[in-house]
Amino acid sequence: MGLTTLELAEKYREDIVKFMSKLIKARSYSGEEKEVIQVIKEEMEKVGFDEVKIDGLGNILGRIGNGKHVIAMDAHIDTVEVGNPDLWEKDPFSGDWDDEWVYGRGASDQKAGMCSMVYGMKILKELNLLDDFTVYVTGTVMEEDCDGLCWRYIVEEDKLKPDFVVITEPTSLNVYRGHRGRIEFRIKTVGLSAHASAPERGDNAIYKMAKIINEIEKLNDNLHYDPFLGKGTIVVSQIFFKSPSHNAVPDECVIHIDRRLTAGETKESAFEEIREIFKKTGIDAEIVELTYSKPAYTGIEYPVEKYFPTWVLEEDSDVVQAAKEAYIKTFGSDPLIDKWTFSTNGIATAGVYGIPTVGFGPGDEKFAHAPNEKVRIEHLVKAAAFYANFPKTLVEKIKK
Repeated sequence: MGLTTLELAEKYREDIVKFMSKLIKARSYSGEEKEVIQVIKEEMEKVGFDEVKIDGLGNILGRIGNGKHVIAMDAHIDTVEVGNPDLWEKDPFSGDWDDEWVYGRGASDQKAGMCSMVYGMKILKELNLLDDFTVYVTGTVMEEDCDGLCWRYIVEEDKLKPDFVVITEPTSLNVYRGHRGRIEFRIKTVGLSAHASAPERGDNAIYKMAKIINEIEKLNDNLHYDPFLGKGTIVVSQIFFKSPSHNAVPDECVIHIDRRLTAGETKESAFEEIREIFKKTGIDAEIVELTYSKPAYTGIEYPVEKYFPTWVLEEDSDVVQAAKEAYIKTFGSDPLIDKWTFSTNGIATAGVYGIPTVGFGPGDEKFAHAPNEKVRIEHLVKAAAFYANFPKTLVEKIKK
């Protein structure tokens, strides 16, 4: 009897760890991913991908197979910055490892997914787990700055719209089927400046905004609750003002809003709540919609609005059930089926384009964006085995 995917993944443990270390050593803040893309390209070519290409935005797309059903497995390969270096016990870009962990920025969020996918495809080919499918392993850029931008580019510009997507953000080796969406926007109030010694001559924009902020704080306690995704939230995360001087009445105030959207909430419903606050307070204020626009490392700018739709798949959907079956086939037990707390590229694949999307990834969400980030080597190995089994399992399921 031949090797299982898990047995073969164990044989590649050392190669997997070394690749993971290389990925971490290649620092890749958003918009600065060129070096790590080259590391991935070399490894994809080394393990035998059928085709490897880099698109105009700088995403890397490695292809396996040439069948009818197109499956994408995605990992964003940019990271957030280090933060306070004094909080790190190891150099964040050392790529150090021991018997249990690989350490460094991006270890869990989410270079681990890329590492395991590349070796998962090597295992898939070696065990001839091919079927009527084409798999694209995508290493996507700028997700930390603007989740989903990379996939809007892939669908709209590369003209690649898969039939199914696996998001490999950290799930602690569980199967995830959605998360809340979000929208970023600003609110602006305008007043009239006057000398601070005679404030009655002016109209204080900060005082106007204070009434709105007070109502936003109350709104957070009364937002919609979904039994699976949880409650929506709203946070005033930044405040700005304009004033002729430090002893003048301010004539403009702006706040930045982070609004997390649960199931049933949309951009339109979120804006309507804010307009109701304007009416309640009697304040003449403005909602300012925001666009993300920053050059990729290739020099291309691809502006998108800062609205990231909620998405959730039913547990009985083909792609979620295929993930469950692949998990049982790989590990011999049932997975926990859950959701992310944070946002992923699924906001574009599922939220914008309606592509059936499921999550499975090595690493733990709690290490994301934290100092002393790390990933379990066991997770890297097991995820590779799962990714090798998933495409054929999915195609067999949808053929039934």
